[in-house]
This record gives sequence, structure tokens and C-alpha cells, in this order.
Amino acid sequence: MNEWINEVWKKLDKKLSAEAVRNRDKIPYTTVDGVYNNMSRDDVTWWTNGFWPGLMWLMYKGTGNGEYKKTAEKGEELLDAAFDEYEKLHHDVGFMWHLSSGVNYRITGNRKSFLRNINAANILAGRYNPCGEFIRSWNGDDNKGWVIIDSMMNIPLLYWASEVSDDPRYKYIAIKHADKVMTTHLRGDGSVNHIVELDIDTGEAVQSFGGQGMREGSSWSRGQSWAVYGYVLSYIHTGNERYLDAAKRVAHYFISCVADTGYIPQSDFRAPKEPVIIDTTAGAIAACGLIEIANNVPEFEKDMYLNAAIKILKALEENYCDWKEETDSILQMGTEAYPRERGRHIPIIYGDYFFTEAIYKLKGFDMLFW
Repeated sequence: MNEWINEVWKKLDKKLSAEAVRNRDKIPYTTVDGVYNNMSRDDVTWWTNGFWPGLMWLMYKGTGNGEYKKTAEKGEELLDAAFDEYEKLHHDVGFMWHLSSGVNYRITGNRKSFLRNINAANILAGRYNPCGEFIRSWNGDDNKGWVIIDSMMNIPLLYWASEVSDDPRYKYIAIKHADKVMTTHLRGDGSVNHIVELDIDTGEAVQSFGGQGMREGSSWSRGQSWAVYGYVLSYIHTGNERYLDAAKRVAHYFISCVADTGYIPQSDFRAPKEPVIIDTTAGAIAACGLIEIANNVPEFEKDMYLNAAIKILKALEENYCDWKEETDSILQMGTEAYPRERGRHIPIIYGDYFFTEAIYKLKGFDMLFW
């Protein structure tokens, strides 16, 4: 096993060190003819814009190569322009800044990075609805009560803010939100709703939507992976056993679903057999969460979660990784949303991020980026 992990890490370093230099002035999202696009030009407020600098910090932390650090810092600087478009920012400020500025601060102590990240934390905390006890996800007049499962990956920004500021209010908000999402998004069988509309005055669930899954009541695989990883992160930051139990419940559902498809996730676990639409990014995210569950359960539980993570990662690496140095992106066949033909089976930056983070964890590096 260690031989495979070390081999994949070497492949990651070889390819990403080349990407880091040639894409230093970009914030990538996907590729066009094997070349990364540039979201710092196309949409600097796009929700995934923290994953590229986060990926660079992962590799810097794991290798000590200063070229990764330079590219991470440049990506963070490019992201500054997003603060000037405040009205476009929403709950994904955690994805955007906690992986870029937050990691920079924790590694280097950079004061400007600290201020960027605490600013993002204040933006996220400002979206909290105290009557409904939830953080509003998106903007728009029709979305005041909308909460998406992805939000669970953004609240680690608030746990961090409480720790560094010695102000418990951020953590209180994160906990209230995590508790609310547990009651409104997690189903009894371990599957997860993507979008739930909550009453803005009471916090009661009004209706759910299929969102990026096939339809209402279906099971969007990336939503399941956000829940697996998001809830184990809340456990790590709070020590509250109910979050670990929630992560395990969704993990069991996820593992049972991918076991039937060679450990490659379908984009929706409740979709018809044809057409076959997969989402490799869901597997990479879930693998990270499964590894953290394994790190936080008693000894004789560990193997179930760790072995599942390794099976997923091996399947992804064997079938869907592009290791050619001259092309950008590694993990192929990500899918943005089941219902849209556009955005199916494409490379997406968070696929590379989470695949790399999972291998980083298996290598034994212990800095948690979240």
C-alpha cells in the first residue's frame, strides 16, 4: 500500500510542479483543449476559486518546493478582487478563502492573509438567520430560506475564526447551522437532500429540491460526500459525537452505493442505469472524509472506512487520472450537475484538490487544511 501511495504522490508532484509554473497567473476551474481556463478573469467571485491556491499549499506543505508557495500566494492575491464584488459573495466564502488565505496564515503567519480570512468569516457569519438558526446559502429574493448541503464544508471557517479571535460567537453559529442541517438534510437511510428551503422565521423545512441531483428525493453523490466530510470536520472542531455519528451514517450509505459500481460514484445514486453519468469528484471528496473518520474512530472500526477510501482512490487513479505533464488537470470525468448535459464528464479543479488532499493524508501529513 505504501508503495502505491508514494508512487501516486511522485506523479502528483511531477505534474503539479509543471502546472504551478505555467499557470501562476491564473485561477483555474476546468480545461479547454487541455489548457486551464482563468476564473480570475472570467468570474473572480466563482465559488471554487480557493481550490487552486489550496492545491498549491498542499503540495508546498508536502514537498517544501517554493514554486508551489509562489503560485499559491499569487492565486490568493488574484482573489482579492472578489472582495470588491461583495454583493456576489455567499456562503462559499469558506471554500474561497479558508483554503487560500487561511492556510497561508497558518503556515506562514502572514498578517494580510489573516485579515482576508477573518473578513471572509465575518461575511459568512453575517448570513446567519438567528430566528431560523441557519446560514443562508445563496443570494436572490427567492432564496432567503435556501440551505444546501455543501454549506457544511464552509463552516470550518467559523470554527477557525472562534479559535483565533477567542470569540465563541462564530462557533455558536457553526454549531447551530450544523444541527439544523442534520435535521433538515440528512435522511434516515443516510442519504442527503441537496437543497432544502427553510421557513425564515421558524427554521422549519418547507420543501426540498433536487438541485444538482436528478430530481427531488434523489441522491446526488457529491452532496453525500459533502456531508461525509463536512460532519466529520464538525466533529473534529467540536468533539460532539453526534457529528461523527452523522458522518458515519452517510458514509455507510455512500460506501454501499459505490461498492456496486467499482468504487466509482454515479452522479446520482438514484438515477436510471442509462445513461451512465459519473462524478469522480464525489469520490475524491468522500475519500478525504472517510480517511478522517478512520482517524477518529476506535481501533477496530478504522479499517472499514480507510479501506473504502483506498478502494475509491485506486479506482479513480487507475481509470480517470491524466498524468501527462503537457496537459492541465489530473482527475477527469467530474460532473457539475446531473440534470445539465453541459458540465458532464469534465475535469474540475476541486477534483484535483480533493484527490491530492486524500493522498496527502495517506502520506501521513497531519496539517488539516479545514
